[in-house]
Amino acid sequence: MEYSTNTTTLWKDRRHILWFPFTFDTYRVANGRIYCHHGLINQKEHECLLYRILDISLRRGLLNLICGTGTITMRTTDDSDPVLVLKNIKRSRDVKDFLSELIEKERVRKGVTSREIIANGDFDDEFDDVM
Repeated sequence: MEYSTNTTTLWKDRRHILWFPFTFDTYRVANGRIYCHHGLINQKEHECLLYRILDISLRRGLLNLICGTGTITMRTTDDSDPVLVLKNIKRSRDVKDFLSELIEKERVRKGVTSREIIANGDFDDEFDDVM
């Protein structure tokens, strides 16, 4: 069986301990998806379409600031992975900004409109008329 390998990796990194990338948790963005691979012996891989990411946040503590790392947390509409966490990655602010741009570009490319949920459960259709 032969597979096509015409995938272009736009970004990849692995979880760092202090400033050393000695872990088996790797992260990669390619083909409009984000892939999170965990483990050496007991391996687990998550995959999420970029346009399904609703919210992205960055957390950096004192040790992260010293080591130049941070943790990016993403809320998604994916039932199997409602929260994706990229732990202790280098240049985390740049990566967060890069991912935010990619997510927006992917939504435009797919023609996906988002609806903001208001506290009382009603939807705001303001953005649906744009596309």
